[in-house]
Amino acid sequence: MTAAALAAAHDAIAALDGRTVATAESLTAGLVSATLAAVPGVSAILRGGVVAYCSEVKETVLGVPAAVLAEGGPVQAAVAEAMASGASRLLGSRFAVATTGVAGPGPADGAAEGTVVICAHDAGTGRFLTRHLSLPGERDEVRWGAVVSALGTLAALAEQTRAPDR
Repeated sequence: MTAAALAAAHDAIAALDGRTVATAESLTAGLVSATLAAVPGVSAILRGGVVAYCSEVKETVLGVPAAVLAEGGPVQAAVAEAMASGASRLLGSRFAVATTGVAGPGPADGAAEGTVVICAHDAGTGRFLTRHLSLPGERDEVRWGAVVSALGTLAALAEQTRAPDR
């Protein structure tokens, strides 16, 4: 775990302000959940996570439409958004964050190495915050960069819907 990832987890948990969260992870394969779980006391808000490394799991467990996967592949905003909303629905959380992309080495599914799509979802408002990234580095650097970005995206969306008196 990187220091940047742990700091991002603390920021996300503070922004959530007691509201629940779930994860749906592809290229990060559980690193976002594990990073959140490294923070003491997170059990009050972390509902769980789904590692959906293959498209079949994205479709059958998280509810990503088969047509979306067939049309544009697993590395696109529509997939990340469906993953996030599926995790929130499945695990009963107010917020969810999803990661999909290609860590490398080399391209996959029509996307270049380092291509990452992150989506945070607020089930309470129906809002999505989606970010497209092109991360440099080796496989582990891309994956940890995605974790930091996912937690930052989650924190940004949670801050937008935080009660003004907090």
